[in-house]
Order: sequence, then structure tokens, then C-alpha cells
Amino acid sequence: MAKSDEDWRRELTPAQYEVLRRHGTERAGTSPLNGEHRKGRFLCAGCGTALFASDAKYESGSGWPSFHSPLPEAVETSVDRKFFMTRTEVHCRACGGHLGHVFDDGPEPTGLRYCMNGVAMKFEPSAD
Repeated sequence: MAKSDEDWRRELTPAQYEVLRRHGTERAGTSPLNGEHRKGRFLCAGCGTALFASDAKYESGSGWPSFHSPLPEAVETSVDRKFFMTRTEVHCRACGGHLGHVFDDGPEPTGLRYCMNGVAMKFEPSAD
């Protein structure tokens, strides 16, 4: 069953709601996940779906947590034409929450930069 807008408002913080459900963007450099370097997984803050492995994270210098690739079947993309430009928007495949955008200026092995809003994710450290 899909959640109503009111359900999302109750379950998410105002910042999470703004990004995940209203396609907002957090201010660059504000996410604690920028400095997260432990081994583990980054999960959707809306539904808990595993999105990125820690070994795909890198320091892009953009001010947002960046990854070269998502976990298989974790995300979907769509065209974003807001602000007089065309970008590729990234969503959680399970709940449709807005995560950020993907650009083609990333490192190997993919050449992609998944530039994600930290507020849209939670970190789950590995047990080992």
C-alpha cells in the first residue's frame, strides 16, 4: 500500500520530507554523511532500502555525499528540467523518494557521480 502525503509528513523530519517528497536540495556541506568513511551501506531515509555500498563512496568536493554506482536495482532515474537545465534525477526504486542527481563527471569504474542529499539517507555500519 502506498503511503499518503500525510503519512510521509508524520514519519519524516521536515528536512527529509522536503528532499524526499518535494524534490528539495539540502545546503552543500551540511550532511554528516559527507564525513562517513566506515564500512557499511547507505539506506533510504524514507523506507530503509539499501542504496549504496560504502566502497562506492568517494570525495567529489561537491559538498554532498557522492558515489560512483548504486547497489543493483536500488535506484531509478528520471529527467529533471527544473531551473532551466536538464539533469538526471535519482529516486529510491522502492518508495520513489528523491535522492539527488547523477552526473557524468565521476571517477572510474563508471565515470558517474551520484550526488546525493545526505538527509535523504541513513548509514548502516557493517557488523565486521
